[in-house]
Amino acid sequence: MSELTTPTGREPALVAQPRPDGSSPRALVLGATGYLGGRLVPRLLAAGYRVRVLARDARRAKAFPWGEKVEIVTGDATDTTAVREAVEAVDVVYYLIHSMGGGRDFEATDRRAAQTVADAAAEAAVSRIVYLGGLHPDDAPLSPHLRSRVEVGDILLASGVPTLVLQAGVVIGSGSASFEMVRHLTDVLPYMPAPKWVRNHIQPIAVRDVLHYLLGAARVAPNVNRAVDIGGPDVLRYGQMMNGYALEAGLNQRPIASLPVLTPRLASHWVNLVTPIPKSIARPLVESLQNDCVVKDRAVDDLIPRPEAGLMPYRDAVRLALRRVNDDDIETSWLDAEVSGVPSDPLPSDPDWAGRLVYTDVRTMTTTANVKQLWSVIEGIGGENGWYSSPLLWAIRGWMDRLVGGVGLARGRRSRSVVTVGDALDFWRVEAIEPGHLLRLRAEMKVPGGAWLELRATPEGDGARFDQRALFFPHGLPGRLYWMAVLPFHGLIFSGMARRITAAAEHVQHDEPEPKAEAGRIAPEVPEVEALSR
Repeated sequence: MSELTTPTGREPALVAQPRPDGSSPRALVLGATGYLGGRLVPRLLAAGYRVRVLARDARRAKAFPWGEKVEIVTGDATDTTAVREAVEAVDVVYYLIHSMGGGRDFEATDRRAAQTVADAAAEAAVSRIVYLGGLHPDDAPLSPHLRSRVEVGDILLASGVPTLVLQAGVVIGSGSASFEMVRHLTDVLPYMPAPKWVRNHIQPIAVRDVLHYLLGAARVAPNVNRAVDIGGPDVLRYGQMMNGYALEAGLNQRPIASLPVLTPRLASHWVNLVTPIPKSIARPLVESLQNDCVVKDRAVDDLIPRPEAGLMPYRDAVRLALRRVNDDDIETSWLDAEVSGVPSDPLPSDPDWAGRLVYTDVRTMTTTANVKQLWSVIEGIGGENGWYSSPLLWAIRGWMDRLVGGVGLARGRRSRSVVTVGDALDFWRVEAIEPGHLLRLRAEMKVPGGAWLELRATPEGDGARFDQRALFFPHGLPGRLYWMAVLPFHGLIFSGMARRITAAAEHVQHDEPEPKAEAGRIAPEVPEVEALSR
């Protein structure tokens, strides 16, 4: 694993306390492949915990830098058998899951998962549950997603297992959905028509401070069973957050008009249109901003000491996040989140196709570039590097997907140069990777069937062979009609893609790198100013 940033887990107030028999305690992390879980696991290991994770896809968990250092139980939080196996001989359970875009029945799913974990943890005599909930007012109607998070906390608190619920608001860090929403709205729009909630007060918190509290929660006194608020030192309006970002990014402040006609539903469509955040994630984020959400008290300070350097101010958190983005050093991202309503089963092996209808588009080209040079292009595909084919046709396909609620092309990729199993590449997900040879992508666009794209590099003579294969398993008549409708576009897209990928590999061979988009710069320190919202 690479060197950890603060908190590392090695801080005296955060290191694991041995069991009475002197052995290391065991932590179970639910949501280990998500944004916060992926950062918490290596710090738990550094703190001296034995770590077990519960994951739907063991391949995804193993692909993390810490994947070989943890125990992996395959399953999800609604699977009673898997959960019972996962909590066996566990000291602390971290509950970091929530159906952010889980469809119409997400509240029932959240309730069932929480009750399953609560019952299994009590039966296994787990010493503590730590749950990350949402900051919310006590005297106002809550959105369905925020209401569900409160309900999950209540179920865990009633489990009989000592539980600490950490209620956080907007989390600011490289790759967080909240930060990306602020960043793209501010970058794209010189003038911001916004809902009236831009004038509500919220209390953002840096991701490193969230991790500090999560690590510290494992060491609170055994009789603590309660919910506490956590937040950074700044209370801001959302408009101030946007203009605070603008200052750190070297942009002009954005005039912001508060429009009462933008409902949460319309606002989520607006966010979906101008940012990479899909509607399924944008809506709960927008809904969480409908009320003032600030820390009601600092009771958490009596349970967990603050970081030695203090809580990080908002603009410092933005500055750090921007530096990580510009350095292509994003540890985890909201992109890691699973997309509901899309196929998640792996590509069937070729012999399993017997008796099934499958459409394919196969392209093969040779190149004077070697396998290493060809692979460097394959591994960098998507995001800022594009898809090496008609940008207009890819853009149209991306917009079509966004219009029907899909993730579209704007999602990009976490790293500009490296991919691992489970990474998102625009509207694809990395399903399998054999470094230097194979990249297999599973479609997460809204299509009536299952779609995959395979890219291979194989030595051939003094150069290499590039194999490109698109596969589509149609669902019923709509799937067949869909394939026929896009067939003419595939002829243009996939043939051009194969040619340009091999040509790009030959550019690498001759030390002629492809031009890259200029990274945004971090502005020097400037005085704080008020937002121009009105």
